Amino acid sequence: MTKILVCISNVPDTTTKITFTDNNTQFNTNGVQFILNPYDEIALARAIELTDGGKGSVTVINVGEAATDATIRKALAIGATDAVRINAKPHDAWYVAYQIAEYVKANPFDLILTGRESIDYNGSKVAGMLGELLDIPSVSIIKKLDLDGSTATVEREIEGGKEVLSIPMPFVAGTAEGVAEPKIPNMRGIMGARTKPLTVVEPAEVKTFSEVLSYETPAPRGQVKLVDAGDPAQLVELLHTQARVI
Repeated sequence: MTKILVCISNVPDTTTKITFTDNNTQFNTNGVQFILNPYDEIALARAIELTDGGKGSVTVINVGEAATDATIRKALAIGATDAVRINAKPHDAWYVAYQIAEYVKANPFDLILTGRESIDYNGSKVAGMLGELLDIPSVSIIKKLDLDGSTATVEREIEGGKEVLSIPMPFVAGTAEGVAEPKIPNMRGIMGARTKPLTVVEPAEVKTFSEVLSYETPAPRGQVKLVDAGDPAQLVELLHTQARVI
């Protein structure tokens, strides 16, 4: 029986209009639709495939406050066996990784999966930090994952090719597109998610090392400038003086 832990994030939908409050120091959650991080959905889908047919169990874990319960329940509806929520605001990647690592030290797993990154901060840090904190191997960003007993085979893209690794469990892996196709919860899964265990754990004390000073939205896109096909010199001049890419 393989025990798999999937780390999930609660992130704003990409169609949501993002605004900030308190002099641009706080993210404004009013009216924001939150979803299960898409890369974490890929990790969850592969974990379910690997344990299908009674081969193991899948636990999802989230560092978040009570508002994230709906996202966790979606993961349970997709097919996770049970869930854990560490009752704390996820200050940064270090804080999240530390909280998950502390839980895993007391509740060991054979395999820990994360998404390659969360779509809100795009940091790609948690998987590597977890490996270091737990003193086990970690690998990112994988495109394929297979298990054979207590050994896993993973594939990842590298400069100019593909790398295939054989890794003994336990280990941590950050998953990307190609590992699995995200699963859509069916009615049976949605109904069953209501009764699946969701354990709330209080956070461990840990010093934070970063602070958000301010947020800002990207500058609005400028107008498109059309250059006559017969005047390449003007195009070169604009790329040099305005776009500054040459």
